[in-house]
Amino acid sequence: MVALGAEVQTFFGLVLQQSRCDINRESNNGRGPVDFKISMGAFDKTLIEFKLAKSSSLKRNLQKQVEIYEKTNKTDQSVKVINAYTAGEMAKAQRVFTQIDRDLGLPTGTTAARVVLIDARSDNKPSASKA
Repeated sequence: MVALGAEVQTFFGLVLQQSRCDINRESNNGRGPVDFKISMGAFDKTLIEFKLAKSSSLKRNLQKQVEIYEKTNKTDQSVKVINAYTAGEMAKAQRVFTQIDRDLGLPTGTTAARVVLIDARSDNKPSASKA
């Protein structure tokens, strides 16, 4: 069975296939592989890193991992994507965002505004055929 995080990354990669941009998956420039590096030349690069909300290292990864990738790839553009599959994972992600804001002395909601949190729960969305 494919892990849910890997499945999301695969779908994301398929969506980008016809892009005019250069798309590199698991690009590793020396400090570990970033999930996606999208570029249009050497000076226009964006990194995309996917994480599972259930990860025990979510807070540390949000605080440090992508910034290390940015320095290695000589860019300051990145998107952090968190996938949550349960209500508990959604709550955990929100708690982590609040902890990071508190630790860094940022206004509440700052971290949440910089992260894409995907509510991938299946128990809170009625089927379109039943709407």
